[in-house]
Amino acid sequence: MSVACGMECVVVLGCMRWVWRRCTYIGANDSSTWTSASPDEFDPVPRVCRLVLAVYEADLHNPHFIPTCGFRPNPDWVVKRVTYEQTDGQAPPYLIYVDHDHKELVLAIRGLNLVKESDYKLLLDNKLGMQMFDGGYVHHGLLKSAIWLLNEEGETLKRLWLENGSNYDMVFAGHSLGSGVAALLTVIVVNHRDRLGGVPRSKVRCYALAPARCMSLNLAVKYADVIYSVVLQDDFLPRTATPLEDIFNLPCFLFLVCLRDTFIPEGRKLRDPRRLYAPGRMYHIVERKCCRCGRFPPEVRTAIPVDGRFEHIVLSCNATSDHGIIWIEREAEKALLRMKESCSETVTTAPKVQKLERLRTFEKEHKDALERAVSLNVPHAVTPNEEAPEEQKLEEAPEIGNKSEDPADTKSKSTGGRASWDDVVEKLFKKESGHLLLKRDSNPPE
Repeated sequence: MSVACGMECVVVLGCMRWVWRRCTYIGANDSSTWTSASPDEFDPVPRVCRLVLAVYEADLHNPHFIPTCGFRPNPDWVVKRVTYEQTDGQAPPYLIYVDHDHKELVLAIRGLNLVKESDYKLLLDNKLGMQMFDGGYVHHGLLKSAIWLLNEEGETLKRLWLENGSNYDMVFAGHSLGSGVAALLTVIVVNHRDRLGGVPRSKVRCYALAPARCMSLNLAVKYADVIYSVVLQDDFLPRTATPLEDIFNLPCFLFLVCLRDTFIPEGRKLRDPRRLYAPGRMYHIVERKCCRCGRFPPEVRTAIPVDGRFEHIVLSCNATSDHGIIWIEREAEKALLRMKESCSETVTTAPKVQKLERLRTFEKEHKDALERAVSLNVPHAVTPNEEAPEEQKLEEAPEIGNKSEDPADTKSKSTGGRASWDDVVEKLFKKESGHLLLKRDSNPPE
């Protein structure tokens, strides 16, 4: 009897300890060991937020949201705006913007619209392990949306890049649902840069704001040099391991799924090749601390995490409000101003030297993250040495119109039209052990 009572006490104490840790866990804990971001690398984030907000505006000449300071979109530089009626449910609304001041071509995609059935169809068009892509797994519906966008706007992006001297950066940005589309679109573009006029990989960037978990861990780390995810404090979506297609199920079912996921050992999570994650390098805006009321001057932490990558749901009343694009833009602007003020007070070296050192740090962090993924036995993870030949091959790829091209490739490039990107992307649909298998939808593993 005493043994049974002792075991009951141990179980009760264990449960109480778990409840205490879950209740006192805050969003700032996720990035407590990360380094602080620099103002140069974070500078585009508030600007990109405002361009995504512009997609929500009905009239850019009379905007509902007017920033009090900083960047304001110029309506005359908007090349194209596309609404739900024009996308026919294939993708969220978006705009194409040429920022001549910062020399950027921006494709900005809005987030989930709770009253649009087409957005829910994108989320529900997926099953765990349904779509293998580039040696990993991705969200099927978001990938289809990304391909549709490239079919529609690929020629426009290529024309704009060539017309502006081939020296503008090509930026893809999205919020929430749009972040997943933008991230997968970026993966396609960096693997087929010749299709957009030969844009260098160093000039392609993606900003995923309040990112959806849309790709497996090996892909999230592999493309951390071009995809940057921005998370505000306690935002629920990057932390929700529940598949996107299950998020809007019954609350009780969702609670049970999240509770079950909490007890899965992290090693088991890392070994699951079908588990999806928020993409790329992470930027975490922290503005609240434990046992302290109110908001504080925000700080930005950054890293390319492999283990402990936003795996814990935060029990916070701000978990949904931190997902809003308006709050992300406001806190990002505050954080950037604070970083610039702090940098101006403590700067001791020339800016060019700082940028060069930061670039080298970026490269080292990416290399370390790739090696860390291999050491943790993340499925399909590649080492930096394995990535180098592929990147070199892409850089040396022949230009469009070169007679040495493969006839099949030339045909797909010259035909243009809606099917061109589908043919090119099919090479990445299933990739295992270095071999490419032309199969559009891979079967999920048993």
